[in-house]
Amino acid sequence: MSENKVLNYIDDVVNNVPSDWLKLTTHRLDIYNEDLAKTEFLQHFNNLFEQGNSETSTLSELPTAYDYIRLGHPLSTVLEWSIAKLNGLKADQVISFASRTIPILAVLRKNLFDKKETILYYKGELPESLDLDTIQQTYNYTLKIQKIDSLDDIEKFSGSTIFFQATNDLGKVELNENIDFYINSHSQLGSVFMVNGAKNEAYIPAIQHVRRRETIAMTPQNSYSALQLIQGNKVASFDQTQFESNKKSVLDSIRKITASETKALLGSCGLSVQYAIMMGLIEHAMKQHPGKAIKIIVPPNCYGGTNDQARRVAAAVDNVDIMDLPVDGDNDMVQSTDKVLDEAAKLDAVPLIIAEIPTNPRVEVPDMEALRKALVKDRKTPNGENAIDPIFILDQTFCPNIQFLSEEGILSEVQVISYVSGSKFPSGGKCTAGYVTANRKAAHLMSSIEKHLKLCDNEATPLQTEILAEQLPSMNQRIEDAYKNTREFVNFIKETLPSAKINFVSEELAKEDFTPSVFSLDLPTKGNTDEEREEYKRALNQKLIDMMITEIPNESKYCVSYGQLKGCYWTIPATSTQGTTKEEDKDYIARVSVSPDLDLEKHKQVFADFVKSID
Repeated sequence: MSENKVLNYIDDVVNNVPSDWLKLTTHRLDIYNEDLAKTEFLQHFNNLFEQGNSETSTLSELPTAYDYIRLGHPLSTVLEWSIAKLNGLKADQVISFASRTIPILAVLRKNLFDKKETILYYKGELPESLDLDTIQQTYNYTLKIQKIDSLDDIEKFSGSTIFFQATNDLGKVELNENIDFYINSHSQLGSVFMVNGAKNEAYIPAIQHVRRRETIAMTPQNSYSALQLIQGNKVASFDQTQFESNKKSVLDSIRKITASETKALLGSCGLSVQYAIMMGLIEHAMKQHPGKAIKIIVPPNCYGGTNDQARRVAAAVDNVDIMDLPVDGDNDMVQSTDKVLDEAAKLDAVPLIIAEIPTNPRVEVPDMEALRKALVKDRKTPNGENAIDPIFILDQTFCPNIQFLSEEGILSEVQVISYVSGSKFPSGGKCTAGYVTANRKAAHLMSSIEKHLKLCDNEATPLQTEILAEQLPSMNQRIEDAYKNTREFVNFIKETLPSAKINFVSEELAKEDFTPSVFSLDLPTKGNTDEEREEYKRALNQKLIDMMITEIPNESKYCVSYGQLKGCYWTIPATSTQGTTKEEDKDYIARVSVSPDLDLEKHKQVFADFVKSID
């Protein structure tokens, strides 16, 4: 295929790129086939390439590539397609990353389980944060490295060979049969990972899974810049002074919002931050409590990648295991916490608890005083020694305004690490960046977390930091306004369809500043058997969503979202690609996220019409 034809088409796409490809963090599920994911997008895109059609309107109509840009998005997919075409590879053999080091860790993770050795050859310089001792001692990975002057220096090897180079030319590689994987790294944009040869294609899903859970795809803006680089155009360097100013503004805002004097850290997304927390706390536990078991205590039905990531860490690192923390439905978070910490004490283990408050998707808040007592309770090991104090890792994405970290707060006696997914309220849905900070009692742990955030090259980008600097100052006001809209909508649904079960915070909890703007809706059902009732309910869920997105297309969206600046977002959590929850733990209920800016009366009207249609 003519290289010029590819380059000319890329140039046209860059000039005609739909604005949503650069701006949206979540994408529509009504034009998304989860089983096909980016395959369907690429089939249509490739057809447009063959036709020479790069019109903005046509590109805008392509199926959703991924439902959430952390996983991938149209521009990362186009970048991967372009590089594959230029190197005679298939599109799935190219995977873009925001991180320059995670692709290396991704190969090492698979080779750990496959019991294969790995050699990393490189030209130029490796990222400074690539700490081989930590990779071996904490991540349990083994890696040999060797600097070379020429690809001819690479010899045939029975294990895996990675060739890493820092370059401005992300688009081209010199394929060599002795090289299994290529990583083209760019200091500002991230990296592009390439799989060489059919024998290595089994690595592709494993590498994609790492991108899905421990980092993010190259961001839309950086993918756009990478496409320009392929065209031979220059990319402007970011303004270091402006970046430092934005970062200071963000850290000041987080300090005010959280009432914590601990310096916060900014990551490329919530899961990037969580991965740094996990690995940082595991390394700290290994050093402070050598030889003792480390227990990651996590709800089995939590959504997002939290559950999956925790289990992936436990599978890879010796002496780390999972303990379930049932929190939703008939389970009580306080009782579960007390019970599981008692069990950890009997094992003389290091307890790391991950919890969401409110819970997701059922929006439940525990008795905070009772939770405090369960966390600070004196426990003994079987030999009569004091049990190791728990570290409470709190996902505050659904209530980032609550000052859990305050010295006057209810959890001040507990070691609390708090993190938030920035794609929600912090940025108003404009970027994926997340942040983490701690109360005074846990402040000593932040240096370990920072070490792993940098090792994985998962820090927030300059543009992400700029967006947070713009949006964080208004966050608490947006949370308040969105809550008011949500409460009004919930009350209307209760009046209009009393038989529906709604999971939302009580008025009493709202007075304590638990003011989320998301609720779960369990619609009434009918049928003679459990299967019939479940089937009817799922169909009713879909009917409601279809009516909302059809009648209010500019505001109601079928996608995974929360904390957006405008509109209303509908999804069925258990069918979202974000979770890998066991079938028996899934909730097939509608989750509704309301923003501070929407036509609430129109949404009420459509819901009323829906109720009439099922009478």
